Amino acid sequence: MLPGLAEIADKVRRTEVSAEQLVLRSLETIKAKNSSLNAFCAVFDEAAVAEARRCDREAAAGRFRGPLHGIPVGVKDLFLTKGRRTARGSRAFRDFVPEESAPVVERVEAAGAILLGKTTTTEFGWSGSSVSELYGPTRNPWDPALTSGGSSSGSAVAVASGMVPFALGSDGGGSVRIPASFCGIFAMKGSLARIPTYPWSATEMLSHAGPITRTAADSALLFNILKGPDPRDHNALPDDGLDYLESEVDIGSLRIGFAPTLFDKPVDPEVAGAIERSIDRIAQAFGIEVAELHPGWRDPIRIFETLWVAGRGVAYGRSAADGEQAFGAGFGALVRAAQDYGLADYLDAMKDRARFAAEVHGLFEELDLLLMPTVPILPFEAELEAPAGYPGDSTVLPWTAWTPFTYPFNLTGNPAASLPVGSASSGLPIGLQVVGRRYSDHRVLAFCRALEALFPVRLAEETESVPAQARRGASQESSRNVEAQR
Repeated sequence: MLPGLAEIADKVRRTEVSAEQLVLRSLETIKAKNSSLNAFCAVFDEAAVAEARRCDREAAAGRFRGPLHGIPVGVKDLFLTKGRRTARGSRAFRDFVPEESAPVVERVEAAGAILLGKTTTTEFGWSGSSVSELYGPTRNPWDPALTSGGSSSGSAVAVASGMVPFALGSDGGGSVRIPASFCGIFAMKGSLARIPTYPWSATEMLSHAGPITRTAADSALLFNILKGPDPRDHNALPDDGLDYLESEVDIGSLRIGFAPTLFDKPVDPEVAGAIERSIDRIAQAFGIEVAELHPGWRDPIRIFETLWVAGRGVAYGRSAADGEQAFGAGFGALVRAAQDYGLADYLDAMKDRARFAAEVHGLFEELDLLLMPTVPILPFEAELEAPAGYPGDSTVLPWTAWTPFTYPFNLTGNPAASLPVGSASSGLPIGLQVVGRRYSDHRVLAFCRALEALFPVRLAEETESVPAQARRGASQESSRNVEAQR
């Protein structure tokens, strides 16, 4: 098992490993794997090595920038990086070089991290798939023929394949949790505005920034660095004052529910089986009862679709210097669809969002944590937005057909994590989603840290490969199994 961030940082402080060694190791892995996986869309090799040498000189003098001193990081191409191109996965911004960095980038760099490069994303992060029409699809390290999930696709693959120890991602409808589940690693979106986001987004009521890591412990360390207000984000929450690495939870005292599905959506039998076995194991290991629940909520897809399409379509449609022709097919269709929404539609969606959120928050008056599958299916072909023949309720957002368990908690702002807890017969990883009450980020992370003793992380780079053909056959069977249940 590869060392965690705290262990890496300790080795740097003890001069057992240098920042330059860490960066060169990452660059070697990128050189070996990126051509087949497409995790990075830009690599700053010379600048990263030079920065690593500066970190090593500082370390030799006993000076350390912070808890991430000399550790390389990948940053999703949606985040502003000062002096570095931020194309946002779009031809419309292919020449955009910002004059400032996003708060999350500033904070990891201030803590000593070294920016290694920008990671691939879908255009403006519009989709939960890994299809980038600018850079090509990002591919799953367990089988490059399959999707990694998105839109923080490159960040997840960079971590799961060992290119970097951690990366930054964003989540507006599941975009850190989906690829974490498909790639077998950990990611959590905190409570809405726990980590500040900037620049302003037309979907600010949905969008979260956060780390993608190998483990929940690594994520807790990073949340300590990333959380807290920034004046550029008017929604940003005050720092809760908690040390997420030190936060503990008495699991025996928690009220935990398990939802095998939501909205009566079908779940692939292999996914369902792995999740149910994980629930049984959790209950047995901690001597607790996990109550099976079937929340009577209505699928909020129309609410999400209105806010996602109308907000992004209008905002980005106005900002593209080259007009609509600069967009790819998927995002271009979203921009055109946005013209069909009026102010009344948008305000109705905001009102309905409040009602749906109140229902969800009401359940958490009776529960501390809700567990469920992160994604109801296994990864499918990397070139697709959705599995072939897989129907959904949105023609504009085909990816929402197979992500019905993630976007609801963007609407409500609850902290939600994806933790790898099992695998399909093909070897493909399966994630358990852990959802907490609003503002209980520390509890979700503490619970997930406790679960990692039961479900050790299996990284793709450390696991003997299952033949790709077998995995693809299993993935296709997964789609057929789910379709048969509809």
